[in-house]
Order: sequence, then structure tokens, then C-alpha cells
Amino acid sequence: MARSARSSTTRLFYTLCSSTKRTPLTPQHPPPTPVAALLAGNFQLRHYAAGSATARVREEKDAVWRESLEKVRNIGISAHIDSGKTTLTERVLFYTGRIHEIHEVRGKDGVGAKMDSMDLEREKGITIQSAATYCTWKDHQVNIIDTPGHVDFTIEVERALRVLDGAILVLCSVGGVQSQSITVDRQMRRYDVPRLAFINKLDRMGADPWKVLNQARSKLRHHSAAVQVPIGLEDDFKGLIDLVQSKAYYFHGSNGEKIVTEDIPADMKAIASEKRRELIEAVSEVDDKLAESFLNDEPISSADLEAAIRRATIARKFVPFFMGSAFKNKGVQTLLDGVLSYLPCPVEVSNYALDQTKDEEKVTLTGNPSGPLVALAFKLEEGRFGQLTYLRIYEGVIRKGDFIINVNTGKKIKIPRLVRMHSNEMEDIQEAHAGQIVAVFGVDCASGDTFTDGSVKYTMTSMNVPEPVMSLAVSPVSKDSGGQFSKALNRFQKEDPTFRVGLDAESGETIISGMGELHLDIYVERIRREYKVEAQVGKPRVNFRETITKRADFDYLHKKQSGGQGQYGRVIGYVEPLEPGSGSKFEFENMLVGQTIPSNYVPAIEKGFREAANSGSLIGHPVENIRVVLTDGASHNVDSSELAFKLASIYAFRQCYTAAKPIILEPVMLVDIKVPTEFQGTVTGDINKRKGVIIGNDQEGDDSVITANVPLNMMFGYSTSLRSMTQGKGEFTMEYREHAPVSGDTQTQLVNAYKASKES
Repeated sequence: MARSARSSTTRLFYTLCSSTKRTPLTPQHPPPTPVAALLAGNFQLRHYAAGSATARVREEKDAVWRESLEKVRNIGISAHIDSGKTTLTERVLFYTGRIHEIHEVRGKDGVGAKMDSMDLEREKGITIQSAATYCTWKDHQVNIIDTPGHVDFTIEVERALRVLDGAILVLCSVGGVQSQSITVDRQMRRYDVPRLAFINKLDRMGADPWKVLNQARSKLRHHSAAVQVPIGLEDDFKGLIDLVQSKAYYFHGSNGEKIVTEDIPADMKAIASEKRRELIEAVSEVDDKLAESFLNDEPISSADLEAAIRRATIARKFVPFFMGSAFKNKGVQTLLDGVLSYLPCPVEVSNYALDQTKDEEKVTLTGNPSGPLVALAFKLEEGRFGQLTYLRIYEGVIRKGDFIINVNTGKKIKIPRLVRMHSNEMEDIQEAHAGQIVAVFGVDCASGDTFTDGSVKYTMTSMNVPEPVMSLAVSPVSKDSGGQFSKALNRFQKEDPTFRVGLDAESGETIISGMGELHLDIYVERIRREYKVEAQVGKPRVNFRETITKRADFDYLHKKQSGGQGQYGRVIGYVEPLEPGSGSKFEFENMLVGQTIPSNYVPAIEKGFREAANSGSLIGHPVENIRVVLTDGASHNVDSSELAFKLASIYAFRQCYTAAKPIILEPVMLVDIKVPTEFQGTVTGDINKRKGVIIGNDQEGDDSVITANVPLNMMFGYSTSLRSMTQGKGEFTMEYREHAPVSGDTQTQLVNAYKASKES
């Protein structure tokens, strides 16, 4: 059929050609109109057919990858310490078939939870490092990161949330919204992470989920409502009512693996109806489609309500509250259903990169595997086979053996091995596409580096790294183990951005800095265990800062002549304190008019002032919140140099520093103390003795919850004091709040102690 059509076209072509005067077919002599029209039409037809086929293939490809990504969830589990995050993750892994038996965090069998793979984690019963795993639930792949709850390991939560699409905020039904719950929620807001909340431990004495829900609304400012109602509480906790589907679920079997669905019990129909109406009202406030049905008094189906909750949750306007008890194996499977129903897949989240070739212009990443590769290294670990780098792939595909480029360093790297992590176990894979979290070996990089395939020069925005608040002097006991000691410190510094290592210029001691006593204790213990190096630890030191309170002028001439080329540099200007909340700690402004100082010397002047600000003259600590303005100066044709102007800047800073009325800033901690009411007076008196300011005092049953701002310098050894004051019944948590000015007498003491140490 096709051949006969083609031959008839050919015959027509020759007929037309023969019926016209034969002229060569050149650009000057196009074929006669009928033939030209015929050829052009034929060409356009073929071109159109080819174009539409390509478009159809592309559409089919897009549909396939979009469908596969719709079945992926990247979630994190975060909460206050001891809310049950790791226990919850253990149950999730069990129900999804990733592990075949359950081990408790502080279990009698001594095995410990799967996600607490470090010996120290199993001994102390806390999570120190975030651990990644993946599982399958109802044809969906769920990548999970279990994060620590202790404030000292806040960077682990920070970098996990940076790369996740959704999160579960776990709250204790007895403790409610605690200090670290607020911190974690703040981090989720910072990275625009949609979240579900899970009220855990409903089997415990004093469990009150409605109190926790109200606390979340007042303390976390959540627009939220419960999507479940518990059937009984404490020892009578039997199951859950699903308010969306209007069904009751019971969890039978030795590990709660058999779910029995029944109608809502008659005695709970009234409360279920009331809570369902409350849920619909809360969602309709933030979802126009549901609001329309609600205001028109139309019946709202389960599917409509579920779709509305999903839209509102992904838009971060609503937080659905689930309930259960991970330890008693109740409510975990329904929470997993909630993750699939309400949390976004990678395609539904807006991720941005910065295009380095277009002055850091924002570029939206579609999550298309056929696009250019863009991946972020968010966590490093030293494994048995070298450095293990965790990557979140935002776009494109990564394959074993591929060459990738580190945009931050410009280095080209080959991927020797690609794995998926299951706590500390690995599964080798050949390739991974957008939306997945994987790990690679043998890639030398830093935390926060971006990788591409070289076709684009994008970087992902970096994560927020808090400043260390506490320091310790450490040294190896044996001189022979210095090499291993240095190796350990270098590795930990690379793995953890909040862990810093420095050298005290005066004493020559190695100083490690971190987020608190526990943070540094864990690293000292890891040096001993993993590198077999015994370390001596000095007295903890607080990271003070200095700042200025008024403007002061400087005019300094550095002039030195010693035969040959001399040194000459004059700088004139002023220093002043930065506005509160300005964001930067040091600003340099060049307000020179004309060429009194050649422009090539200005960077050296800035460098000199920055160097001088590293050590204030009061107690030798860094100076921050300062602006240096250069207004005038002088130079010499022969004797001026970068070194001369750098030295002039350092001396100018010292010259005007005292006139700027410097003060000392100390780290102030937000401390949450929970004690039985009978000890409230003693604990409050002790806080006042430690120069603390009490900002809140709430009653929770028989306990008092005291919130105070206390200088970190006064908090050393507080855990021991609190135990002795409260017969071991008190507990506290603290997190860094701000650097604030010290009192006049404290400043005098610190300055005198610094002078005495310099003289000795």
C-alpha cells in the first residue's frame, strides 16, 4: 500500500517535471509551483510526524518517571529526647519487613535498636548520629532518617531536614511539647518541611493527647487537628478511631501486626462525630475547596476530606495529628498510611538551586531523571572502606562508574561504588535517580558540597550551622599516639560541622569546641574507643565574645625604616557597633575618595582589621557585631606595601578599641527544668544564685516546669546539683539562646584573670 502510494507520487513528480521547461533545480531556479508545493508539503508532513512522535515519547517517559516518583517518600523522624523516635523507627522497619524481630532501645537482650548502630548509642540508650534506611509500604518506597533528640547533636537534625520532603514530629503524650520539640519544629519551618505529628506513649500513666494537641497549637503555633481518636488510654488503650474513614482499628498479634477493622464503638460515636467536625472545620479554614462544601452543608466524603488534608499539609498550612504507642505496637501502621496519604512525594516539593553562571539566580529543580544531575552531599562518615558520603539526588541519574563534578571545588570524581543504606548495613546498587537518598564511597568532599554531571553549574543552598558554645583542652596521654589523635580530630571535624578544633596560641594546647558537655564527652569517648587513644581533658571553657558599644575614630601611621625598602601605611576611619539583628558579625566599608590609598591595598587593610578582630584586648576572645569604615589614609610610592597596610590596620584597631567601650558577651542558655512541685522553691533559688532569669513557671500535674535563661558559665556540673536537690527526681534540658553582655563584676573578674594568666 505504502509502495504504490510512493510510486504514484513519483509518477506525478515526473509528469509535472516533463510538462515544464527543463531547468536545473538551483536556488535561483526553484522547481515549478506544483512540485515545490508537493515537496514542501511532503517534508512538513514527515517533519510533523517525527516531531509529534518525539513529543509523544517524551510525554510517555515523563509520565513513567512522574509515576515512579509519586511512589517515593523521603521522611525524617524528629522529636525531643526520649519521645520514642528510635522505637517508632524500629516498629516501622518491622511492619514493612525490613527486620524480622524487634529489639528495644534499652532492651534486656543487649542487642539494641537497629538504627542505633554505634556501641555508644546502645550503651547510653540515646541516638548520637542520624541513621538512614529505606523500606516498602503498600508499593511505595519510604526513605527514613532517624535523628537524635538531644540538643547537643542538633546539626544531625539540621542536615537531615535539609534534604527531606516531609517529617514526623513525635510528641510524648505525658511530656507534651518540650524544649527540643520547639527547636525541631523551628528547624522544620526553616527548611519548609511539611509534617505530621505523632502523639506517642498513649499507654503511659498520665497520657493526655488533647493536652498535647492544645500545647502544639499554643507553643508551636500549629494549625492542627487530630485525625484519630484513641479507644481508651493508659492500661486501657485498645485501638484507634480513624476520623477520615470513620472506622475503628484494633491491633492484635504478639507484635500488633494483625489489624482488625470494625465499626466505631457505640459509646464513642458522639466523641468521634464531634472530633470529625472539629477536623473538617480546621481543614476548611485553610482549604478553599473543602470550605465551600462545608459552608454549603454538603456531605463530606472520606475521599474529599483526605484530599483536602493532603493539600493543606503539603502547603504547610495544616498539621494532622496521629496517635498510638510504638512500644505497645499500636498505631504505627496507620501512621505509615498517613505518610503515604498526606506527605509529599519529591515532585510535589519545590527545590531550588543557585546558578553560579548567572550571579546565583534561583533555578527550580523539577526532579526529572532525564535532566542534568544535581545532588547534595549532606552527611559524611568514616566507614571501613574509606569516606562514606550521603547524597540526596534532586535531578538526573547517578550511576556507578560515572564521572561527577564537585561544583564547590571544581574537582572531577569517578564513583567507584554506589550503595543504599540500612542503618550501618549497605546494599550495592548500579544507579539511583532523582528523589532518592544514597551513599557513595571514595568521594573526597565536605558536608554541603553540590555535585553535577558538568553540564550545569548549580549549587544547593547550604544548611544552618550553629556556633559552638563550649570548649575543652584535650591532649593524648601518650606522646606516641599523637598521629592517631590528630587523625581522629580531623575525621570528626570533617563529619560534624559543629565540632571545631583549634590551637591555643599561648599555651599550645589543642582546643575542641562543640554544642555542650555531652557533645564533647562523646567525641573524647570515641577517640578512646575507635582510635585506642587515651586523652586528658582540661576544665571546660566557655566561648565568650567581645563587642563594642560606641563609635571610636582611628588615625594610625605605620612607618618603619631599617635600610633598604621601609614600611609605610596610614589608615584613617572609625569603628562602630552593628545594628542588632544585622545578620553579619563583621562588616568592612570602604569610603575612600580618590586615590589616597591605591585600591590594590584595600583588601590587605580589610584582612588586617579582620585579623585584629579575632582577638579582643579585654580577654583575648573574638570581637563581633562591629563595622569598620575606612575614610582616608596615605601611602608612599616606594615604601607602601600590603604588609605595611595590614600592620597599620591591626595597630589602628588596637588603638581605638578601648575608646569604643568594649564589653564581654557570654553564651546564655535556655534551660527547661522539670521537678516535683515540693522542690520548686529550692530549684528556683539555685537558678537565681546562678544569675539566671526565670521566664516561665508552669504546672504539669504534680510537676513544676521552670523555664529560665542562665549563663552557660554557671551551668557546669548542674546535672549533679539538680539530682542532689531533688533526690534524683529532677531533669533538665538546655539549648543555646544568644550571647548577652556579662555583669560589671563578672567582666572585671574575667579581665583580671586574663591579665594574670598572661603575666604568668
